[in-house]
Amino acid sequence: MNRKQGFLKARLARVVLLGCSLAMLAAGIVPARAQGLPPMSAILIDARTGQQLYAQNANEPRYPASLTKLMTLYLLFEALRDHRITFDQMMPVSVHAASVEPVKLGALPGSRITVQEAILGMVTLSANDAATIAGEFLAGGDETRFAALMTLKAHTLGMNDTVFRNASGLPNPNQVTTAHDLSILARRLIIDFPDDYHFFSTASFLFHGRVIFNHDHLLKSYPGADGMKTGYTNAAGHNLVTSAVRGGVRLIGVIMAAPSNYARDRTMAAMLDQGFAQELGGSAKMAALQATQAARQAQDQGPVVPATAPVATSNPRAVAANGGYGGRSDWSLDLGSYNSKAAAYKALRIGQREARGGVVHLAIARGKTKHPGYHAWIASVSEAHARAACIAMNHYGRPCAPVHPSGARSRELAER
Repeated sequence: MNRKQGFLKARLARVVLLGCSLAMLAAGIVPARAQGLPPMSAILIDARTGQQLYAQNANEPRYPASLTKLMTLYLLFEALRDHRITFDQMMPVSVHAASVEPVKLGALPGSRITVQEAILGMVTLSANDAATIAGEFLAGGDETRFAALMTLKAHTLGMNDTVFRNASGLPNPNQVTTAHDLSILARRLIIDFPDDYHFFSTASFLFHGRVIFNHDHLLKSYPGADGMKTGYTNAAGHNLVTSAVRGGVRLIGVIMAAPSNYARDRTMAAMLDQGFAQELGGSAKMAALQATQAARQAQDQGPVVPATAPVATSNPRAVAANGGYGGRSDWSLDLGSYNSKAAAYKALRIGQREARGGVVHLAIARGKTKHPGYHAWIASVSEAHARAACIAMNHYGRPCAPVHPSGARSRELAER
């Protein structure tokens, strides 16, 4: 490490420490040690090179909580890539999987859910039953065997200080990892599965008539953030892995054993801000800080309620921020009108799958009949994905028209 890099690392450490301290003071938070938690762990890396930009207790053992699901997702994506399973394949729900608490989709014993539903349940709600169902399915019904496969894969990836004991991250004293190991896993998820990474930006999805929302606050509040995962148990504290892109640079941050969601999120934001300033040069520092401040001010003013209720919505930043996903994300898909809400939802699910993301909208289209129709469209996708999605949908006889940003035809039709 040269002298300049050492100076920047020291500066980053001071900024992160200050950000965490201010966040805790503002919220009246008791320090982690006073809550029985170990000292907070943190690491920030460059996703392209793997270079470590900042680390604090990064190699100390910590409980992963629901960050465990990142490995469950890795093994699911691996099975999908190797054509051992498909997104629409049904997975059985065992009595054990249905009984896990506390956060879950609520799948009943003897029922089935699809692989894609399990993925969405894990990345949004952090559903423990979805993770357990997936683990049992991949390991012949044996979650303990799946945990052994998880640990083996972790060590293969270089996560040498990690041991998994279940698929969900539910408390187990022998289930441990480090911030450093999780940064390796997060980076490999991005590199190894570029076609599946968009799932981590999903803001909400529809499951058996319920809209399931993502509770990762940084997806909405931090400019450029497009995933990945939150985690919490009493023993683990508040954990977070976040990946964000600015100026063509992708960073990955890991926070573990934070005393609250607030302290966790503010510390992550401060760490990312300074990391982008360091990587993009001095001229980017003020822009990064101003972008984050503007997002926080907008969040403090409250959410803007759209004219139509979004369903199965993916964060548009996920597509816009990553040039590898097809360029600017300002195109739309007009999926047409439907007589029933169920048919419109089905079109939206298929359209979002084919477009690999986008912001989903459903509007009531009032006509001359007493029964309303439902107009469906998907916004915030790239031109390439819009055209490819419509080609695929038209091939199967489904209506779909790519809409140029200047046309906004789908939005105009939906809001009539």
